[in-house]
Parts: sequence; structure tokens; C-alpha cells
Amino acid sequence: VRRRLKPLRTVVAWRGRAEWDQVMVGLYCGDSRLQQDALDRVSAWKSRYGPKMPLAVDCTAELIRCKVLDSSGKLKSHELILSYGLALVRFVNLITERKQKMVSIPLRQLAREVDIPIWVVDLRHELTHGKLPRLALCRKGCDVVLDWLRKMYWSRQLGNNLCEESEDEEEEQEEVEANAELDSDGWE
Repeated sequence: VRRRLKPLRTVVAWRGRAEWDQVMVGLYCGDSRLQQDALDRVSAWKSRYGPKMPLAVDCTAELIRCKVLDSSGKLKSHELILSYGLALVRFVNLITERKQKMVSIPLRQLAREVDIPIWVVDLRHELTHGKLPRLALCRKGCDVVLDWLRKMYWSRQLGNNLCEESEDEEEEQEEVEANAELDSDGWE
């Protein structure tokens, strides 16, 4: 008699789908108090999950943390630029790193492949190698990247489409394939 193998279970840091959904809504709600609660929950996840925490979650939390600090009025302009800058540089580096194989591919090309605006890569370059940009540009970069993460990661994890745009079947298949890439080793 053959024994049936039980399906493998994946251990995650969150209690369940409801907690995941609540954190995603909290992060993107725009209310600093609710965002801080969601950030606290992500910190708890990170302490449980350690290095296995999905990088998309970590990047989202860092960018939202910048927005919460910004709205608090506790940091000076220069400090905010550095805070946003670090989060944006980290995002671009991590998102493109998994596509860098043995051959060095320009960041602009990699960004195009994953539908990140080229100006965000240019902003990352300025933050890393040039003169620090204006705070307004860092804020705009943060908003664009958060929107990208919402569409390309969070909405897909919820299993629905929170994006306002309607998509045809071919685009949905491309999203499923891209989602598989986002959940691959590069994000964990």
C-alpha cells in the first residue's frame, strides 16, 4: 500500500491571510497612525522570519517608514533626503540584483525589463554617485516605487487586482509569470 504524502506547508511569519491583508491595507492607507501599526507588525514578522522575509515587504516597509517620518515633521530636509535615498537605492539594487547573472547588465536595461521608470534608476544613480537630489524628487520616487510594489507584489499576493487598470488575459499571464519571479529566491 502506497502512502500518500502530505503537501508541504510553508511556514510564514504572519498568522494568516487576514493579518497579511490588514498589514497591506495599513501600509497603503495614508494614515500615519495606521501605517505605524502596520510597520510594527512588519517588524514583528521580521523578528520571526529573519532573513527569509520577502524583500518586497521589507522595501515597502522602509519606504512607508520614510513617509511616516516625513509626515511627523521631526526630521530636517537633509535627513529626509538621506532616509528616502537609502530606501530607494536599496529598492533599485535589490530589484535588479536578481536579474544580474554572471554578465553585468546596465541597471537601466534591467529596470525596463521589470517596468520600473528609468528616472527612478537615474535618481538612484544621483543618490549613490552624485549630488543629493531635492526632497520633492525623493518623495515622488518613493510614491512611484510604492505604487510599483503595490501593483507588482502586494496586489498579486492578495490574489486580486487592486490596480485601477483593466487587463486582458495575455497581460494577466505575464503578471502570473512576473509574480513567480518576485516570489523567487531573489525576493527571499
